[in-house]
Amino acid sequence: MKMVRIIASMSYTALLSVLCVSNAEAESAKTTPLNYNAILRQDTIPGVKKKAVDTASWVNNVARTRGGGDSLNVRLSSLSPNLSLQQMLKGNVAGLYVKEITAEPGTEQSMLVRGLSAPIFRNKDVNNLQPIVYLNGIPLIQNNNYIYDIQKYDFNPIGPATNLLAGIDINTIQSVEVIKDPVELAKLGPLAANGAIWVTTKQAKSGVRQISVNSYFGMVKSDNASPVNAEYENRFRKPFYQKYATPADVLNYAGYLRDSTNLDYYGPAKWGDLYYKTAPIHSVDLSISGGSERANFRFFAGNTKSAGGADGTKLDRYATSFQINMSPFEWVTVSSMVNATRMDRDRNRSIRDRFAETRYIPDLSNPLPPSKQIYQWFLDEYDKVIDDNRNTAVQGYFSLNFKVSKFSLLTKLNFDYNEGIRDVFYPTTLMENNNYVSNYFGYNQRFGVTNALTFSEELGSNHKFDFELGQSFQSDLNRYNYANAYNGPNDFIKINVVEGSSAEANYLKPVDFLVYRYTDREQRRLFSVYGSVKYKYKDLLTITGLIRDDGSSTAQPGSRWLVTPATSAQWNLKNQFLKGNNAIDELTAEVSWSRIGKLFSDDRFGSGPQYRVENGWVAEPTIPGYNGLATITRPYSSGWVGYDIRWPYTDQLNVGMSIGLLQNRLNASLTFYQKDDKRMVVNTPVPTETGYASIFSSGLGVRNTGVDFGLKAAILRRPDGINWESGLNLNVNRNKLTELPGGLQELTIGNRKLTIGQAVDKFWVYENQGIYNSDAEVPVNPANQEKLNFEGTTLHAGDPIWKDQNGDFIINDEDKVLKGNTMPKLSGGWSNEFKYGNFSLSFNVIFALGQKGLNEQAANHFDFINKESGNDIGSIKEINSWQASGDLSKYPIYNPWSSVVAYRLDQDLFLENASYLKLRSLSLGYDLSKLPWLSNSKAGIKRAFLYVTANNLFTITSFSGSDPELIDYTGLYSGYGMVIPKTFTLGVKFDL
Repeated sequence: MKMVRIIASMSYTALLSVLCVSNAEAESAKTTPLNYNAILRQDTIPGVKKKAVDTASWVNNVARTRGGGDSLNVRLSSLSPNLSLQQMLKGNVAGLYVKEITAEPGTEQSMLVRGLSAPIFRNKDVNNLQPIVYLNGIPLIQNNNYIYDIQKYDFNPIGPATNLLAGIDINTIQSVEVIKDPVELAKLGPLAANGAIWVTTKQAKSGVRQISVNSYFGMVKSDNASPVNAEYENRFRKPFYQKYATPADVLNYAGYLRDSTNLDYYGPAKWGDLYYKTAPIHSVDLSISGGSERANFRFFAGNTKSAGGADGTKLDRYATSFQINMSPFEWVTVSSMVNATRMDRDRNRSIRDRFAETRYIPDLSNPLPPSKQIYQWFLDEYDKVIDDNRNTAVQGYFSLNFKVSKFSLLTKLNFDYNEGIRDVFYPTTLMENNNYVSNYFGYNQRFGVTNALTFSEELGSNHKFDFELGQSFQSDLNRYNYANAYNGPNDFIKINVVEGSSAEANYLKPVDFLVYRYTDREQRRLFSVYGSVKYKYKDLLTITGLIRDDGSSTAQPGSRWLVTPATSAQWNLKNQFLKGNNAIDELTAEVSWSRIGKLFSDDRFGSGPQYRVENGWVAEPTIPGYNGLATITRPYSSGWVGYDIRWPYTDQLNVGMSIGLLQNRLNASLTFYQKDDKRMVVNTPVPTETGYASIFSSGLGVRNTGVDFGLKAAILRRPDGINWESGLNLNVNRNKLTELPGGLQELTIGNRKLTIGQAVDKFWVYENQGIYNSDAEVPVNPANQEKLNFEGTTLHAGDPIWKDQNGDFIINDEDKVLKGNTMPKLSGGWSNEFKYGNFSLSFNVIFALGQKGLNEQAANHFDFINKESGNDIGSIKEINSWQASGDLSKYPIYNPWSSVVAYRLDQDLFLENASYLKLRSLSLGYDLSKLPWLSNSKAGIKRAFLYVTANNLFTITSFSGSDPELIDYTGLYSGYGMVIPKTFTLGVKFDL
């Protein structure tokens, strides 16, 4: 019992320390153990003299030497209801390009730092190009690429498909820095080969207790749609039938368009009242921080409810975090943090996504009509659907920092774990008398240990050296279990039932359902050591050198380790030549270079040649054939992995200059960069005679060159008047292919063609030059008197005029040209803030110029004959396709029955300018805390800020689609992405 009392006393004393009381207060609290008021009333006591220790400043600076990137204005960004980190950064940092291809809340979004470092063939390729995100020094783990591998259609991955970076609440963020400096990236190691984003949360602070409350309420405005009925589609098709249709074509007219008395199709098109709806959004969070001289804490909790403007989409997020910092001695500091997040997402109800999940295509000859009554029936049936999507994540660290004399040792353990769950059930009424159920559970976990020893030494007053030795170990594990099932007994049993009796022969085997199971597991380890030295001569010159050695379990045994160097030099021109010049406050030149290894995204490369289990066929690689027998085979369809696949790496060079003028009221920076990604792996096709579809080969090289420009100006500074601050960021980027495996000069993969010296994001299309109005206009080959043909099919009147590039009178792939780019040539943003008295006004404009997009939606609309006869995933007609599209008169009236497929997508007829400029946010605020009646009150209100914000007010573009931002990663505009809506919010921020 005595031991129990001792443990209880120690625990209670520790609890008092956690609650950050001083010793004097802790003593008094022992007589009133339940007096929480007394404990939290005061954090410091005058007269108690101890050396205050900053327990938070070093926590987030591990592996950092100095700022190597651009920062986000978190204060202004927090006025907008940004749900994800990508949305916070969009258009706000030079060199960072954000893609948001749908406004459905919580969906995946992408970020690219300084261009496209590899070609994109599929959605999974985008994952390999993402920068690493650090949260208080914790490298956050993301979903593994294998969630795309078993999908038949490249639309969505299996599982909840939620953006994991939507779990970071902006009101808990202190700063966000996009790191682009080569040496800073080299110090972070291979994880940062694609760039790094360093997120620092608000830290625990010593001093008087602080309470902050942030909240907003608003509305997401529904889209301004133009619903149409079958009469609109009839008028659209009439010119084609009048000009080209045969009697047989007329007899085969689409059944749902034949009867003009059918009010389901020809009646009022009011489906938009049910599909597009203005939705409420809100957010509220609370944080408490405080502490004594030797210990402090911070607690945060918040809830955000976001919504889309269509199809009932929404996301609910619950977030909490807790930090404790303690310094029991002046030479040691202990710190820990735990974050937890949960996100529940309501997905869209699109037919395409549902059938892509089920891999089952029913009869599509009669699409969902534009009738409000029929669509309401559809929604009523959809209420029987189960589609639960949930993500849970937790991150944390425990750190010890020892400082003795000129030495400092930091030891840190960190972890990141997230899991996703998706449970699906579709009833027979939505699946042509066949029901469907699927269950997914997957998790990603990362554990890391880092140690860094630093030593500083000054030689006289002019020379200073900073030495650092570091080591890190990281272990990643990704795993999922996924099962789907068809043809259950009825719609009341919505789970996969198995035999529960161990006495039965089919124990734990499915009952009634036809079940298919999938599982995958990947584990990766990374061990690294590095050393760096920084030399500083007076306040004029700083030189840094670094070398590191990284070993990865995903690399092949012959090249498991990679040694890479980095170096930089910074010259203070102001102090060197212009020390007496009062107009120039800062003038610095810098050059920086590094080589950084790039990690393999797949563990298959670490083992060389391998076997796989395959029991499918070409159309369904994941579903076995009837009475099939799974066997171990070579990877004939997925790609052969050979030897001699070495570490890929990136060489990065920065040459920059920054200047500050007029007492730093005007600051500008200009950085030229060159980024060479080399020895990358690409899955290249091989001759059929080999028995393999492709082989993974090393040797792909891509170079990005460009300029980052930043400008910040305090244009007006008047204590009693208007204050105006403005910021501009610009990025100009070009990429080109520098190398292909095996010395190839060009490589064709699917609908992409890679050519040495050309950009990797170019479209490969036919040049359209008009229409043949008669057969006589079709050119004739004088050598054999044969007319121009398309891959062996003679062209006729009504066919497109595609340019015969090589003059062989045959239109084929040899006549395609590389044209346009999916990535912008110039991108950036312009922000402004005005203040007058207690009022503030800010707005933010973003832009992307020079990119193109292939309008797949228009191509599919004109190619109605082939699309409707195909009855495949491309034949689906959604409810939102019953609306007027862009200007259709600009397209020629080709023969849609032609066997050359006149409205094929791979031609520049559908290639459009996708440049845009968007007013992304407009905010008006009022500082209530400056009002006398509030500032003099006894409530202890330190800050009270009231604001209103409008987002996405207008877009200037010549693109004919709904929004050029919705063009996907490969440059296609499908029309499926939800339009980014206008939002209006009213918010308040309190500090107590």
